[in-house]
Amino acid sequence: MTATEPTSPTDAFRAARDTLLRHRTDYDAARTAFSWPRPEHFNWALDWFDAVARDNDRTALHIVEEDGAAARYSFAEMRDRSAQTANWLRARGVAPGHRVIVMLGNQVELWETLLACMKLRAVVIPATPLLGPADLTDRIERGEARHVVVRAEDTGKFADVEGGYTRIAVGGADGPGDGWLAYEDAYGASADFEPDGPTRADDTLLLYFTSGTTARPKLVEHTHVSYPVGHLATMYWIGLQPGDVHLNISSPGWAKHAWSNVFAPWNAEATIFIYNYTRFDPDRLLAEIESAGVSSFCAPPTVWRMLIQADLSKLTAVPREVVAAGEPLNPEVIEHVRRAWGRTIRDGFGQTETAVQVANSPGQQLKPGSMGRAMPGFEVTLLDGVSGEAGADEGEICLDLSARPVGLMTGYRGSGERTDEAMAGGYYRTGDIGSRDEDGYITYVGRSDDVFKASDYKISPFELESALLEHEAVAEAAVVPSPDELRLAVPKAYVVLAEGWEAGQETAEAIFAHSRETLAPYKRVRVVEFAELPKTISGKIRRVELRAHAAQGPGEEFREKR
Repeated sequence: MTATEPTSPTDAFRAARDTLLRHRTDYDAARTAFSWPRPEHFNWALDWFDAVARDNDRTALHIVEEDGAAARYSFAEMRDRSAQTANWLRARGVAPGHRVIVMLGNQVELWETLLACMKLRAVVIPATPLLGPADLTDRIERGEARHVVVRAEDTGKFADVEGGYTRIAVGGADGPGDGWLAYEDAYGASADFEPDGPTRADDTLLLYFTSGTTARPKLVEHTHVSYPVGHLATMYWIGLQPGDVHLNISSPGWAKHAWSNVFAPWNAEATIFIYNYTRFDPDRLLAEIESAGVSSFCAPPTVWRMLIQADLSKLTAVPREVVAAGEPLNPEVIEHVRRAWGRTIRDGFGQTETAVQVANSPGQQLKPGSMGRAMPGFEVTLLDGVSGEAGADEGEICLDLSARPVGLMTGYRGSGERTDEAMAGGYYRTGDIGSRDEDGYITYVGRSDDVFKASDYKISPFELESALLEHEAVAEAAVVPSPDELRLAVPKAYVVLAEGWEAGQETAEAIFAHSRETLAPYKRVRVVEFAELPKTISGKIRRVELRAHAAQGPGEEFREKR
């Protein structure tokens, strides 16, 4: 071994990270120089976080509450607090391989518990506090959970959830309640932590229940490298650097929270900034961004669409990096932010099953409508929907498993059939359709089950929705097929109106006129219904529900006059 070769998992991880930092704005160089570290043993909490946190007084986590209360925790403090939590949990019976449901909000105990479980080699099942008893029963049973860590106000949800699991409650002025242990007792434990054995890189770390837009949630299995190391690509896409202050709007329990509120920022040694709010207030959010000195900002399209309703010019210290993920971001929103801030929102595409696969990275040419190119470490191809051949100009977005990226799930836990289907033919199949241009830029077309035909023309709902959002009356829109005797199906738009507009024939006619002006005749929206959009608890539109509603026949809708 030469002196320049990494000598430990920490060194290998740092070398890979620094390669991406060095080529932060040079996509071609990053693609060429980067290779995934593939250690046999790796524990991100011990080998990376604790290593950079030792005697490090820089802020790792900064949380501001809606009432203005604020708390800051240094890297060194998070190292010690998570060690105390790990020692206390171990004394409560948490052992390697045990599944732990973590159902907390954006509070310091969430990060402490995540780090502690990693140190203990326990398996984390992230859960949103929005879940009800039926969802929790499913997670206890299919997740085989042996421990739960939840907010005190949510303990009642477990009253009828059977099982011999350890119950740990966080907070609560009147104590944890009967049968529940008080998490706060962990702070009396020692801050000196000794692992009880090495962590294999392929040991299971996370089990995610997907949001279930079309079917029963799947259990996505990730290891001690697939997310912690895989999100080096996410760090690169966002453009994070040491010392940054990063704000990501995301709810705990979902994969994007781990992407951008845990691994990507702390991979970069950046500060995670959280603003906890119960009701979205764009002006207050802008004020907090200013006050905290946020240098990089990530939000889902829904938040961006609400944010542009405010006066963005109020923000004088604009974040250096602005990105979006979760669903494709419409061009009108991107242009609005560009005019106000002089920044271009950069799309990123990934899934619970992966880190970011395709994105617009810093310093690169952006093409309108495109979500960018394959990230370093990911070999992305499009499979033709008819022939199944790779390298198509349009087809299913897939990852080549002959160059399997670190940032890809192990599979769907407990469902070998689903895993085999997703990994068939040597490719991981995302279920998303895209098109690729001559420069390798990929444009999102839609979910394979969302794309439909009208008069034998293929329709991409996303393209139509983007066109509708250009009209001032439209705050949100979702397009699905509506039965039609002549064309078999025509595009129907479910529309959420912007403030100041009223549902009715006049507004519908204005939307139809806009559709005629901006879309080819075969793509035009022919039916409009004004309604709230059904969404999963992770915020994704349930188009399957809208398709079923449209298929039932005419409701409270308006049809274009022919």
